Amino acid sequence: MTKSSLNTQSGKTPVYGLILTGGKSSRMGTDKARLSYHGISQQEVLYNMALKICDKAFISLRSDQQQDLGSEMETILDRNEFAGPFNGILSAHASFPDAAWLVLACDLPLINLETLESLIDARDSNKDATALATRASGLPEPLAAIWEVSGLKKAIEYLQTAASSCPRKFLLQADTQLIFPEKDEFLANANSMEDYKRIKEVLNSK
Repeated sequence: MTKSSLNTQSGKTPVYGLILTGGKSSRMGTDKARLSYHGISQQEVLYNMALKICDKAFISLRSDQQQDLGSEMETILDRNEFAGPFNGILSAHASFPDAAWLVLACDLPLINLETLESLIDARDSNKDATALATRASGLPEPLAAIWEVSGLKKAIEYLQTAASSCPRKFLLQADTQLIFPEKDEFLANANSMEDYKRIKEVLNSK
């Protein structure tokens, strides 16, 4: 039972998917969301996976990215009220304040549907968030996590006085449940062209 609408039937807040693509991709040198690892752009891969396990899915993006995106994907524009990834996350929360959000960074090319299904199934809606984490670090991955309404409200309060807008630092002091994927590599980030080439080689060798 993975479709989040089934969670709604059991009294849980529905989960919407949010694919974060609004970053500048400065280290990569090109838009990370549009890179292809699996035959189509990574944002399409993640969007399609989110649609399978969430009630709705959205691409989070800057206003100047709209013209380059096909009409087949629903979008939420950054409101530019917060710094970093919180910009997209809290813009989504402002648009649909009664939904929990499965937040996914566009630079996780090895994450798969089975891992996301396990995250949905392990969700604890009574916590602030349920996040994937590697066994090596034991730290929550805020951009591969389900953010509950309670956690999003607390994040807004946190950002009013916090010295850092890092979502991981917030999750470390929030009530966060950690879920460990089968392999740590499923949470590997591709932040540079070297990362992209290395991960493409891994995928091509399978």
